[in-house]
Amino acid sequence: MANFNKVLLMGNLTRDPELRYTPSGTPVAGFGLAMNRTWRDANGQQVEDTTFVDVSAFGSTADTISRYCRKGRSLFIEGRLKLDTWEDKQTGQRRNKLSVIVENFQFIGPRQDDQGGGYAPRPNPGAYGAAPQPSYPNVPPAQPPYGTQSAAYAPPPSSGMPPMPPAAADPSMEDDVPF
Repeated sequence: MANFNKVLLMGNLTRDPELRYTPSGTPVAGFGLAMNRTWRDANGQQVEDTTFVDVSAFGSTADTISRYCRKGRSLFIEGRLKLDTWEDKQTGQRRNKLSVIVENFQFIGPRQDDQGGGYAPRPNPGAYGAAPQPSYPNVPPAQPPYGTQSAAYAPPPSSGMPPMPPAAADPSMEDDVPF
């Protein structure tokens, strides 16, 4: 008999991930994911339904999700279903809970700000108050487009190769290459 247990979900976190550790030290992140579905009913009215799912991630996946995700962040999850069964201590009834175990994930949408929740646009590097950009001493500045001169750019030392000729300005100089 064949078995297949695979879940693909894309939605928004309903709460900040809660990071815990197993007795052996393995990180476990627990969070909720909400997925919206929109359709039209028989009367043509738009109907929206939201499904809430409890999700768990383990190991380095748990560390990454708990570090970079906050409530409201969009996430794509690939995982498997897990059914937990227990006996309620107060009522003595048998209880079940279906959840998703993350096997792989991807961040969706823009980065979030450091305050958590919501979305923030990426800062303009030249804007007032923007974080300073790192400088890399061994990397030359970006080269301007070929044929333009810039005082800020000095070409690298000669590699023994002749320079490229300038682009042809005369249409009669262009090659006829059939494609």
